[in-house]
Amino acid sequence: MKVLLVEDEVKLGEYIQKGLTESGFLVDHKVNGLDGYHALMSEDYNVVIMDVMLPDISGFEIVKNYRQSGQTTPVLFLTAKDDLEDRIKGIEIGGDDYLTKPFAFAELVVRLKNLLRRANQSEYLSTQLKIADLTLDLAKRTVHRGNTAIQLTSKEFALLQFMLERKGEVLPRSVIASQVWDMNFDSDTNVIDVAIRRLRVKIDEDFEPKLIHTVRGMGYKLEDESGLEHQ
Repeated sequence: MKVLLVEDEVKLGEYIQKGLTESGFLVDHKVNGLDGYHALMSEDYNVVIMDVMLPDISGFEIVKNYRQSGQTTPVLFLTAKDDLEDRIKGIEIGGDDYLTKPFAFAELVVRLKNLLRRANQSEYLSTQLKIADLTLDLAKRTVHRGNTAIQLTSKEFALLQFMLERKGEVLPRSVIASQVWDMNFDSDTNVIDVAIRRLRVKIDEDFEPKLIHTVRGMGYKLEDESGLEHQ
């Protein structure tokens, strides 16, 4: 398991790195926030240990930006402040756990293993379909754009699910009709166009980038044409 440790107290960082290495982890130790953020955005880790009070940039700010980029790697915050407000802030911006200094090393290992186990279960049971900042959760039957919840009818939900599963593909009206409505497409009916229009109002009208696109003479497609997914 690969761990990113961002801790500016060199002796403490070396102590944690040594202990975790002996426990079977592969540890990448960074001593400032900018190096930690660069590593976080360019490398793959199984779990992150993030000090809050860093000399150049707050650990909170690093994780906030990391989460806004759509990343879900578990993060354990380390802090010298046992402050309820800070703990709440850490969880709200995307932290998964919180450990106050000084701490017993055994507790750190247990917390890391718990985070890894939960992450593995979540990955195994993943029920989310995503594009840009749009997330559809099949298990919870919820849809969000960013932090905004979007209410859909059952048919709109099924339509969006189908388009997410085939994102980037041009979907003819006949295919949408047969797969979502289980009916043969009648060129005289505008049921598909109406449904797409209503869905577009809910997930695109007040948001950027626009995700539902009309392909003239062919049908529709769900695609992030802004390049956001590749940044």
